[in-house]
Amino acid sequence: MSFSENLKKIRREHRLSQEELAELLDVSRQAVSKWEQGQGYPEVEKLLLLSSKLNVSLDALMSVEIKHDAGIKSENRSGLIVIISPHENVIATCCKVAASGKMRGGKASPQYALFGVDRGGSNFWGEPTTFLGWYASEEQISKEIAQIRNAISKGIPTYTLQFSAKTQRRWASIKIVEE
Repeated sequence: MSFSENLKKIRREHRLSQEELAELLDVSRQAVSKWEQGQGYPEVEKLLLLSSKLNVSLDALMSVEIKHDAGIKSENRSGLIVIISPHENVIATCCKVAASGKMRGGKASPQYALFGVDRGGSNFWGEPTTFLGWYASEEQISKEIAQIRNAISKGIPTYTLQFSAKTQRRWASIKIVEE
């Protein structure tokens, strides 16, 4: 499911109107409507606030499946790859990856998020996912996904993220830290 579908589903499960959610996040009802129609994304700070207020993970809100190329053949018979995220201190076994759409935020805010999708099957919230990292640009997340696909196609059992951004979190904001 897309962010817009996830948001609408979660809002309805919490029995909130668009107006009530907008008030909770200190945004306009029109902003919530646009998000639910897939016409944009909230700023990173609003995503963190949304996650906190509705007690739902960023994974559940943001995951959007990225299809693997149909022509890739893998030597890795299990179809799984262990992805190591050095900036988030995460190690996840994944069958594929998923990326958020572009997020709004300040200059120093991350623009994209990457998730590892577990083969465990769907649950109430969709496929089980693990947050892997933040990215400063579409170019960086695209390079990362290409490298992961390459590793899978070559049957490489582990991959360490190379293009993710180091971040610093403060309350409801997140900023990229230059290394």
